[in-house]
Amino acid sequence: MSATIASLVSYGSDSDSENESESNTGVAKVEPVDPDAMVHLKPLKSGPTMSLAVLNSAPEVAVKESVETGTHLDPALKEVSFNPTYETMFAPEFGPVNPFKSQQMAAPRNMLSGYAEPAHLNDFMFEQQRRTFSTYGYALDPSVDTHQVTTSGYIGAVDEAEKNKGLTVFESGHKKSEKRKKIKGGDAEEIDNFLGPWAKYIDEKDVAKPSEDEQKELDEITAKRQKKGRNEEEAPGEEKTILHVKDMYDYQGRSYLHVPQDVGINLRSAEAPDKCYLPKKQIHVWGGHTKVNSESAVVRLFSAGLVLCRADSFISFPPQLWEVYGERRCIRTFIGHSKAVRDICYNNTGTQFLSAAYDRYLKLWDSETGQCISRFTNRKVPYCVKFNPDEDKQNLFVAGMSDKKIVQWDIRTGEVVQEYDRHLGAVNTITFVDENRRFVSTSDDKSLRVWEWDIPVDFKYIAEPSMHSMPAVTLSPNGKWLACQSMDNQILIFGAQNRFRLNKKKVFKGHMVAGYACQVDFSPDMRNEVESVQNSQKIL
Repeated sequence: MSATIASLVSYGSDSDSENESESNTGVAKVEPVDPDAMVHLKPLKSGPTMSLAVLNSAPEVAVKESVETGTHLDPALKEVSFNPTYETMFAPEFGPVNPFKSQQMAAPRNMLSGYAEPAHLNDFMFEQQRRTFSTYGYALDPSVDTHQVTTSGYIGAVDEAEKNKGLTVFESGHKKSEKRKKIKGGDAEEIDNFLGPWAKYIDEKDVAKPSEDEQKELDEITAKRQKKGRNEEEAPGEEKTILHVKDMYDYQGRSYLHVPQDVGINLRSAEAPDKCYLPKKQIHVWGGHTKVNSESAVVRLFSAGLVLCRADSFISFPPQLWEVYGERRCIRTFIGHSKAVRDICYNNTGTQFLSAAYDRYLKLWDSETGQCISRFTNRKVPYCVKFNPDEDKQNLFVAGMSDKKIVQWDIRTGEVVQEYDRHLGAVNTITFVDENRRFVSTSDDKSLRVWEWDIPVDFKYIAEPSMHSMPAVTLSPNGKWLACQSMDNQILIFGAQNRFRLNKKKVFKGHMVAGYACQVDFSPDMRNEVESVQNSQKIL
């Protein structure tokens, strides 16, 4: 216990230093080593003895103020809570400099295009200068001090600014032009003389004529357009006919249009046989056609035992008249179209027929003499043509055109007497139904429309999202059904009477149309339905 007290006394006193200063009189003395300084290196003594080491608990540390020379601010700081000195405000930034940073990148910026200083602009002054510029074409230059305005302090029409002495719209005092006066419309009770808000202005001109320069420019533009997009009117092809038989008349003076009576069949009878059978073998081949295309093949049969066929590609191969019975010869060729023929239609007696071609002409022919009687055109391509089947309307026919219209012509006058304009695509077929009081038309717009004769508004419109274009339509012999060749490899059956509904139970599938307008027909006894695919160079 006494050792502990002695060590505490020696820690708090400076007796050793005083003794050393007194005894240090010129002779160097070796300072004794403090035994307590090496206590931690000595092994511990056994026994209850205990010693206390001397430690300095408050060493000298460099002060922060002696290292830093001043207060540093963050460059991104916008507000400072104390009053800094000039050196503090403009002290260099700490840290290394980016060697890849250009001068433009290092420049201060507060927007994408650079640095914009905040500026205050009075709303009234801005609106005043805007209106002045829109009215007179000049305004004060915003980059020039307004207290030192000169002639160079304006932008825009500087001459106008000098003329008006830089006055704004609020200072110039220009009077607005007076309102134009209208002609008085009279009393509202008089319906014929009352004009009301539709009255013209007093100084209004009825006809606006362009100036001479404008007229010259317009003439040049019109001439260029006519030269560039001019559709030269094609002259109708020269009509002629070729008779392929030796004698046109027989020994009794009858032409080939006379119905043959020595073939074992009554061709004058209109009654259908009790039962029809599908042909099992080929009877005859009518040869002579070349470059046949099933898309453009047309065959028309009439009661005189003759077939008029036009089977060609898009060359001007003319229609030909062939015998069905007897020697089955080619009798006559009708030449007159400069382009391919699209459709053919006979009248009821077979003495005349119409041909529609891609040369934009419809021509009426005499079946016996081969002469072209008349021509019809509206400068559009006719896709189909049909005579009105009524006996008292044999002078009228309708044609489906490429410009989405069905046009009705009168043969006697050669003029268009009606237009049915409701389709949204080229018209492909026209079929008369309901005792010829109505007709059905199909189009590229994938719709079927029913029309009353001579009424240009369709009273029935059939178009479903699942429907396809139907380029071939045939009426059944009993007049109750329409067979439509759909382009999705199906034959659809529609009712041909009042409602024109689709018979979903009678859908014929299994054939491949392959994009061609294949014709469809019924057998006379209504037991069979035949699809005619004319894709060879023979007509069966």
